[in-house]
Amino acid sequence: MSADTLAIDFGTSNSAVAILHGDRPLRLAIEEGAQTLPTAVFFPANGGEMRIGAQAAKALIEGEDGRYMRALKSVLGAPLLHESRPIGGKRRTLADVVTAFLVEVKQRAEARAGREYSRVLSGRPVHFHTADPDRDAQAEADLRACYHAAGFEHVSFLPEPEAAALTSHRLGQSGKIGLIVDIGGGTSDFSVFRTGATQISILANHGIRLGGTDFDRTVSLAYAMPQLGHKGMLRREMGPGVLPMPKAIFADLASWAKIPFLYTQEKRREVAQMLKYAVEPKVLGRLATVLESELGHELAFAVERGKIAANAGQADAQINMRVIEPGLTATIPAQSLGDTLAEHRKNIGAAARETLRMAGVTPDQVSTVILVGGSSLMGIVVDEARAICPDAQLEYSEAFTAVVDGLALATAR
Repeated sequence: MSADTLAIDFGTSNSAVAILHGDRPLRLAIEEGAQTLPTAVFFPANGGEMRIGAQAAKALIEGEDGRYMRALKSVLGAPLLHESRPIGGKRRTLADVVTAFLVEVKQRAEARAGREYSRVLSGRPVHFHTADPDRDAQAEADLRACYHAAGFEHVSFLPEPEAAALTSHRLGQSGKIGLIVDIGGGTSDFSVFRTGATQISILANHGIRLGGTDFDRTVSLAYAMPQLGHKGMLRREMGPGVLPMPKAIFADLASWAKIPFLYTQEKRREVAQMLKYAVEPKVLGRLATVLESELGHELAFAVERGKIAANAGQADAQINMRVIEPGLTATIPAQSLGDTLAEHRKNIGAAARETLRMAGVTPDQVSTVILVGGSSLMGIVVDEARAICPDAQLEYSEAFTAVVDGLALATAR
């Protein structure tokens, strides 16, 4: 691989770019005043210029008419990626959207570096899709095609936790064993590595499709969506008795990647029909407001902020839903977040233990556990890491840039 390669960490929530400068990674600022870029796009309804990153979120928050999209990486490998639909005044596929995002990232990086790049080393999760090799291979093929369409002639991939392990080599001593726990927006990835005098050896990589957007979805369904009618009841259209409220629309509204596809006349008619038979029409009416005024992303951001506040230990953290109705909030009771996310903690722990098993390593042999990725800062992740390897030193890598730094180092290999 040529050292003249652009390293790109295309993440579910955030992206970053770096190059190798001498023998050290040099991050390229592709977002004004920041070293990472939110993986989000905004297409104005009038067909104006696409915006990405913080400018995309700004357009959404300021109420500009258009289509905001986030968590684009999560649709790789799915048929949804290639379905054409009206976006920003023309028909596009989500593959077109991912490509447009990568084109902008490439152009900004080249402007910063003062040169063009035809080669890219991209991070990828160990598994885009858990226990589905065919879909996993399709996801990599989809992302490779998007990179090619964005103007890169040579495209290579490296597992994200392996890249993070390269960055973390200096944290260990020769012969020591470390465990990378990389919890991103859409996946959880793990690497077991052994340090050497000049390099590291990867003993095992493993991963599952579970990340911060899943945490958001679970928190939203537990606390916010009941304020919109989730878990409510509908009167039967004919005869006595009641039926449970359909779950699918609430699950989609709680999922970052699916929010934009709820703003259709068909969905609005569906909710209007449900309203006729709702036992609590005022509550379900809030769902109609969200769809009519296209407030799904504002709600998702509010849930994310509430989750972060609760994780930081704020007593009875609030999800601010006043954009839907004056005074409307949802409370995350003190100490309840861990219980709400307990199943996710269990799955992360099982995957970490499986990685150790694959490496032929016992927990007591691990000297360092290194946490990577924004969602690794969640209490359930920290607590589970300590429970798995209680004797290991817990290290916090640079949560949002460890992967891209490792990718830049790997371009010299």
